[in-house]
Amino acid sequence: TVHTPIVNFCLGTMVISTELCALSEYRIYPGNGKLMIRRDGKPVFMGSSKAFSLTIQRKKPAKLVWTQAWRRLHKKGITETSQKKRTRRTNKVARAVVGASLDDIRKKASQKTDFRAAQRDAALKEVKSRKTANKGKSGKGSAPKGASFQKVPKHMGGKNRRGNTQR
Repeated sequence: TVHTPIVNFCLGTMVISTELCALSEYRIYPGNGKLMIRRDGKPVFMGSSKAFSLTIQRKKPAKLVWTQAWRRLHKKGITETSQKKRTRRTNKVARAVVGASLDDIRKKASQKTDFRAAQRDAALKEVKSRKTANKGKSGKGSAPKGASFQKVPKHMGGKNRRGNTQR
């Protein structure tokens, strides 16, 4: 039971014991609602026939939009006084990779992009020249491209087709 103070201008403050609805968590004032005793002997207070009916149907309060459980779950009605949690930014840590030490990685990062582009172009030219040299050597002895194998058609259809639904 919750004791709710009610201010009456003539008499002063009056305290009324109220219950909380088991489904909606709204206050139930005296003379309202139903009290259901569960099989295990626990008293369950229902604020309205709607709450009683939904409890009997075993509906979850968190799935009913008008209940306090749903509002709590979806962060509704929370005052803006509480600040949002600040997320910490992850710090990048440079590590050595297989084939490149940490110093090499730092040197490459500090280099200018045009310098690296020039290095890349030089490496590509070298690879191309190697390929042309290899083609010149092995081009005479190899067989023509089409003679190495013949294309065989796939077996499509037949009796046991997978897409066939008619019997």
